Order: sequence, then structure tokens, then C-alpha cells
Amino acid sequence: MVEVVPAILVKSREELLECIARVRESVSVVHIDMMDNEFVPNKTIGLESLAELPNGVSYEFHWMVKNPERWIAKINGNRLHLVHVETINKENWGALKKICARSGCRLGLVLNPETTIEKIMPYIKDVSRVLVMAVHPGFYGQKYIPDVEEKIRALRARFPKLEIEVDGGVNPETAGRACGAGANVLAAASAVYSAKNPLEAIKNISAAGASGAKTVTGE
Repeated sequence: MVEVVPAILVKSREELLECIARVRESVSVVHIDMMDNEFVPNKTIGLESLAELPNGVSYEFHWMVKNPERWIAKINGNRLHLVHVETINKENWGALKKICARSGCRLGLVLNPETTIEKIMPYIKDVSRVLVMAVHPGFYGQKYIPDVEEKIRALRARFPKLEIEVDGGVNPETAGRACGAGANVLAAASAVYSAKNPLEAIKNISAAGASGAKTVTGE
């Protein structure tokens, strides 16, 4: 199955709640981008905006921040926290695992377009998902980088049961390519929220991804 996860990059809690409301009837998970203007040259909502998020959907947080353990320690509940391997070392990875053991959250790893999959190998046994960036992180509306498909194929070949998410430039034209390479989760931002009908956009991306996935399964 191919899952489409609407990705939200906003500057205020009001915008966040509006974006969640626009898609919550048609998806089970929402992806929230968190940026600190240090790891990437952009800043989004702060932790205070994440209090008492609407029920009815699950949340995954994409931490484009330095020292992600300091942020994640302040989030309770069964969330998926996606952290950039470029910010990870053995010490803070140990801290992140302890935080998640206490709160019941899950950890996932994120790779920037130029980062090799070898960087995640010391940590991959502790995660069930890897997110491959198909753009350079920081801003909506960037063009999909086809070269990352080779990385997706390599991950799928080495880890057949791994959840592989792709984020950046995902739309009905690129979803099939990403899933054809082996992705099974698609984070879509501008293709969903710039559409006149976000729910229809999600369906179109999902259908394109499923069609591409058939080249992997041989159906």
C-alpha cells in the first residue's frame, strides 16, 4: 500500500489547525515540519503551537533542527519523530532512544539528498522508517530531485520491510517514480495545499504512487 501524508509548513498555530482541518477527513496521518532557522534557513511554529492537537489523526514530526533531542523531550505521546541523520551522533541518539522509551514514541531517520545511506547504518536497527528528502529541506514548492531514486532503490533492496517515505516535490507526476523506486509513504505539501481540492489531490497522488509501486511488486 502507498500512504499519502499531507505535509504542513506554517508560521502560526492558526495556520496549522486550518491545514489539519482541511485534510483530516481523508487521511490518518499528518506530517508537521519543524524548523529552527539553524539547521535550515527557515523557521516555523514553535513547540507551544503543538499543544492539544486535534484528535482523529496521528502526527509525525519532521525535525529540521539542531539538537532534536531537546525538542522531542518536550513532546508527549505516541508520535513518530523523524530526525535528520546529519544532526545525529552516538550520544544524542542514545538520549533520543531513552526519551522515546519513556513517552512511547517512535523514531525515524531522514536523509538529505546528498547524504549517503551509509550514514544511517549505525542507527537503522532502532527505526522502522527512513525518510528520503527529494529536495533540499527548508521551503515548499521545490522541484523533485530524480537522483534520490537510486538511494530509495538501494534502501529497499537492503531492507525489504522498511517504511520508506519520500518528502519534497511529491505530486501526481513524481509519486509514481518515487514508489517505483521502492517508497511506500509520500509526504506531499504544496501539491496538496495549493490544490483547489486537497482531498482530490491526495487521491490523485495516491493513485499515481500505487501505479508506480506495481513495478516493484510485479503486479
